[in-house]
Amino acid sequence: MDGNYEKILSKLSNLSGVEEGEINRRVEAKRSKLSGLISREGALQVIAAELGISFENEKLKIEELLQGMRKVHFTGKVLSISPIRTFTTKTGEEGKVVNIVVADETSNVKLVLWDTNHIKLIEDGEVEEGVSIEVKSGNMRQGEVHLGSFSEFKVSTELFPEVKTEKPIKTKEISEFNVGERVNARAYVVQAFVPRFFNANLETGRKVTDEEIASGVLFEKRSVFNIVIDDGTENTRAVLFHENVKKLGITAYEDEVLLTKQKDELLGKEFFFEGNVRMNSFSNTPELIVDKVAEINLGKLIEELER
Repeated sequence: MDGNYEKILSKLSNLSGVEEGEINRRVEAKRSKLSGLISREGALQVIAAELGISFENEKLKIEELLQGMRKVHFTGKVLSISPIRTFTTKTGEEGKVVNIVVADETSNVKLVLWDTNHIKLIEDGEVEEGVSIEVKSGNMRQGEVHLGSFSEFKVSTELFPEVKTEKPIKTKEISEFNVGERVNARAYVVQAFVPRFFNANLETGRKVTDEEIASGVLFEKRSVFNIVIDDGTENTRAVLFHENVKKLGITAYEDEVLLTKQKDELLGKEFFFEGNVRMNSFSNTPELIVDKVAEINLGKLIEELER
């Protein structure tokens, strides 16, 4: 069982007086009733509501934050702050948004601040890297905590001498993927789409604009590759970029015939895929954004099995 599921399960059992085994049985029954369309963590929250237990504003560790939770309450240390961005709303008003990464001893999470009063704490220098903060009434979306005008965001006196600066990696079956997690999975490529190409600014890595090309900015041709992977429990779309596309053997960017051959030869091959699970906004389904891919080393696997 995953650590965060186990901890929430224990909390729910203690608060409700229902044994963990019985709660697990209800979770699996709920998932079966919904044809597996809900994760164990999601089903656990449904069971909690049915038992009259709410985790709203109960102080949690960052690793215990689950997708879909509302009014989450936690503290942590600021690891990084992205530049504040401004935008124009549909009503023509100017808005601001900023992303910060906060960590405790268990994990880390991205906070998205939309309220100008919260953002002012950053602008005034009260909240900066290394400062401890407290969050109340935040909402979990896509593995991020979003804070609006009804949320609370303030400096905390709590100390965090040791924090998790890297996102914990969970080795998981695809059927147990949850949005917002960083996972490692062993799976076969069962479908491969035609790679898409774009010219990327060598300095920023982003798609180069016509203005940048005209000004002489250096750029190179890069690729985006969509595949479907399957580990026997479920399948999911996986998205790979440039160097990781090459690691799958897709290198013939300029030769359409050879490119098609390389793509077709990929089918049925098995790899380790590591990355972040995100929700595709168009299909409204989870997908794996891959940032590491490796071939299966059978010799190493045999050694691990023998141990």
